[in-house]
This record gives sequence, structure tokens and C-alpha cells, in this order.
Amino acid sequence: METGQRSSPHIPAIAPARTALIVMHYQTDILGLFPSVAPALIANTRELCDAARASGVGVYFANLRFSPGYPEVSPSNKNGQGIKRLGLFTDDGIAPELGQRDDEPLVIAHRASVFFGTGLAERLAARGVDSLIMVGIASTGVVLSSVAYASDADFRLYTVKDCCYDPDQVVHDHLFSTAFDSRTTVLSLADALVLLA
Repeated sequence: METGQRSSPHIPAIAPARTALIVMHYQTDILGLFPSVAPALIANTRELCDAARASGVGVYFANLRFSPGYPEVSPSNKNGQGIKRLGLFTDDGIAPELGQRDDEPLVIAHRASVFFGTGLAERLAARGVDSLIMVGIASTGVVLSSVAYASDADFRLYTVKDCCYDPDQVVHDHLFSTAFDSRTTVLSLADALVLLA
């Protein structure tokens, strides 16, 4: 453990300079689909972002975004067709409550994974990042797809359950107790704040 880094005995410590917080799909169109839970999710994630900033962990945002007419959506991509029918994600932005700073990148993705076709993995590698704290909406979409890629790419992973959401609560809980637990260190927000302290 590096000097100054504290964590619970069951939570592997981080090296802030080699760690990034990836905030996925915390964008206005998606949060608008879930108005009953959006305020709590935003409050939790702002607290996490601020703790990361204070500890020297880089914060990256990733949004789902398409050009007008959705030319990036393949007719053979079932998920993409569903997105196209919604008519969203062409001009929305990061939730302003998260306080994105000028030096915090925004990655634009056209698929569920924030790594697919975005150059994010290369950008992280160029900074020497080997550990990721990942949060996002929804757990069955961007979080699952991105965790699967990042695990295969040998990043050390943490997920913060209180900053992730899925409208299917049963599947959300199941993912965190199975797929995410086997590939990441699953944290509560309280755990994450201790990790970043």
C-alpha cells in the first residue's frame, strides 16, 4: 500500500495516479428517463467525483451520442434499433450537477461499451492507468458491457453499486452479486469514499 492510502482490509488500495473514475451515461436524456431515482444517483455520484478529484484520481465521463438520423446505428444491431426508436442521445450533455471540470474528458460512444471504438483504452494506457472505478446507468447495458471489456483488458476494477442503476432491480442486484463480483471489487459509496480518502 502506498504511503497515505488507506482502505478497509478487504478492499485493495489504489494508487491515485494510476486510477481513473469512469462515469458512464450520466447524461441528461438518460437521467430524464428515471426521474424518481435521478436526484439520489446524481448526489451519490457527485460525492464520488469530488472525492476522486480531491485524491488525485482522474475523472472521465462517457456519453452515448449519435448524429441526427442515427447513421452510426446498424440495422442489424437490435439494441441500436431500440435506441433509435427513443429518438434521444443526439444533443444532450453530462448532468451539470456533476461539475465536470475543463480537464475531465468526455468520451463519446456509439455502442453499449464505452471502450468500443472510442480510444478510451489507449487514452488510459497513455496515462499509465491500470485501475478503474466504474459507475453508470444502466447496469445491464453500459456497466455490464464496459466491465466485461475492462476485465478482459486486465484493468483492476472497482464498481460502486450506489452510483449504478438499472430499472430492473432484481437483475441489477444479481449482476452485482455475480458477474460484477467475479470481475470487480464491489463497493458501496461509503466504501469508495474510504478508498479515496
